Amino acid sequence: MIELIDVWKSYRSHRTGLQNQILRGVHGRIRKGDHVGILGRNGSGKSTLMRLLSGVDNPTHGIIRREMSISWPIGGSYGLQQVATGATNARFIARLYGTPVQQTQDFVEEFAELGRYFYEPVNTYSSGMVSRLLMALSFAVDFDCYLVDEALSTGDARFAAKCRHMLEVRRENAAMILVSHNAQHVRQYCDTAAILRNGMLEFYEDVDEAIAAYQGL
Repeated sequence: MIELIDVWKSYRSHRTGLQNQILRGVHGRIRKGDHVGILGRNGSGKSTLMRLLSGVDNPTHGIIRREMSISWPIGGSYGLQQVATGATNARFIARLYGTPVQQTQDFVEEFAELGRYFYEPVNTYSSGMVSRLLMALSFAVDFDCYLVDEALSTGDARFAAKCRHMLEVRRENAAMILVSHNAQHVRQYCDTAAILRNGMLEFYEDVDEAIAAYQGL
């Protein structure tokens, strides 16, 4: 289970020196097997919430309880070593999460489809190649809960379809939290949904009701 208890998050503005309040007393509970979509406009705090859930950042106030393993936001570049090769990054992930090193490297190499570039430094990759590596690394570990942050249309149509299929496979035995502007993605992958607005989460049991409320904002 993941539980958010009165979670607040603010950042100090470098320009004004004032605190910019992003999240305001967020409460929520996600259990293993839940598939929750989070809808929110640009600047509503979706990415901030994902960083807090994954443990990349900490709340200013409040508590986040994590009683299951949680991925970093799928497709996000958290922890990616730019001067290392794709293969080295795969081995690093394997050691970090305790998965078989060679098996993990082989999975990432096959999934990313980078050819010889898999053994070249990441800082020589194109943006599309980086996206492929990131998606492969994200799926290389079986987590109890997957965080998905606007990453379902990565790369060309064929590779994006491959990613969506892998997400379907992973979600069969895991929870998922998906943040997206795309109501269709939320409808396709999620059983419940929430709207993030004014720094707070509003949960809806019915996905279509949540989508209608979001589109009416």
